[in-house]
Amino acid sequence: MPCSREVADALRESGEVGFSSSMSLDREIVQAPGAPPAVGPYSHAVRAGSLLFCSGQIPLDPASGELVGATAGAQAQRCLENLRAVCDAAGTTLERALRVTVYMTDLAAFAEVNEVYGGFFPADPPARVTVGVGALPRGAQVEIDAIVALV
Repeated sequence: MPCSREVADALRESGEVGFSSSMSLDREIVQAPGAPPAVGPYSHAVRAGSLLFCSGQIPLDPASGELVGATAGAQAQRCLENLRAVCDAAGTTLERALRVTVYMTDLAAFAEVNEVYGGFFPADPPARVTVGVGALPRGAQVEIDAIVALV
């Protein structure tokens, strides 16, 4: 739940909550017209300070809203393209990603996804975690989220 500046200031002054004096609660919602619409109650990304926290992208075509890609590699391609559109809308680039998380329903396709991923980050790739999951929204095989430095 969002916290108003007045509430945050009162909590900070009371000493009951360990807020750093340099911590900013300012945040800006980013909606990306070039990415598919959110399939739930979430924003494409949230800008906070010098960071962009991108929601997970599944392989939806931005124009049709339909799931695309028959293989995990093809789906990873679309996920990363969608993340690129979110970064563009926030005024940064996917190449400035600091940390990426890849969720896969079948880790046997790891090499295929890794090959596509490498094409997006040919030099100095971000830190990454890959997680095997039981299922993803809309029957996707891959979902990818990111934390990105702002320009």
